[in-house]
Amino acid sequence: MVIPVHDVNPVRRTPWVTYALIAANVFVFLSTPGIAGSVAGGSDLSQTCHLQAFLDHYAAVPRELIHHQMPQLVPTGDVRGGGCLLAPPGYDKSPPLSVLTAMFLHGSWLHLLGNMLFLLIFGNNVEDRMGHIRFALFYVVCGYAAGYGFALLNADSADPLIGASGAIAGVLGAYLVLYPKARVWVLVPFLIFLPLRLPAWLVLGFWFVLQAFYSAGEGVSAAGTVAYAAHVVGFIAGMLLAWPLKPGTPPPPEPRGLLFGRRAQPRHTW
Repeated sequence: MVIPVHDVNPVRRTPWVTYALIAANVFVFLSTPGIAGSVAGGSDLSQTCHLQAFLDHYAAVPRELIHHQMPQLVPTGDVRGGGCLLAPPGYDKSPPLSVLTAMFLHGSWLHLLGNMLFLLIFGNNVEDRMGHIRFALFYVVCGYAAGYGFALLNADSADPLIGASGAIAGVLGAYLVLYPKARVWVLVPFLIFLPLRLPAWLVLGFWFVLQAFYSAGEGVSAAGTVAYAAHVVGFIAGMLLAWPLKPGTPPPPEPRGLLFGRRAQPRHTW
């Protein structure tokens, strides 16, 4: 797996929507009840119960999205005995709206920072090409496509779906369509972290293939706890939505200096 750290693709305007999305995700993460345990590296039962109650209220649940089967009992956030107290929900939950709220929820620092790194690197250029308002709408549409796409494939699942990964996957798909030749600095773990500058089509194409491979249950046990299928659906949605903008997109600047981790050789033209 490669870790992107920077792309060689300057923008013409400040990506205010990208920055606002990052700020909103960080704010919600720090404000999530019970998240202090994950920040500190551990959590007690009370924090866990508060977190479960919060996620049951605001996370997207496939069974609720597809069948509208709302649970009869949910965690209240209180502790009883050795577990979380269950009671009928004291709120009215809108499954479609939960897809939106789930886009701003994360379960750990690693989950949050990984998503925000990809959004920061690739979101600014997509926003620059689409404009602020269209990019904001694009982001939300990709998130909904990823959420409902995953739910259709796991219609009977009662596990909460959280994270901005599906929407950000749409950003990656759009970037691949709009700027396939842009160069991206990545770190490749090979004994040490080896810095390389690779074309976006290779970095993002490899990322998509890996997500598709994992979503099929290959390479991980039962696809783990990561919603890889949501990444695949979001990526494809982003590609399709960005495709009409491709003809009018100016190419990224031709990078100079280091190429694939070494000095590029001068080219002579005739």
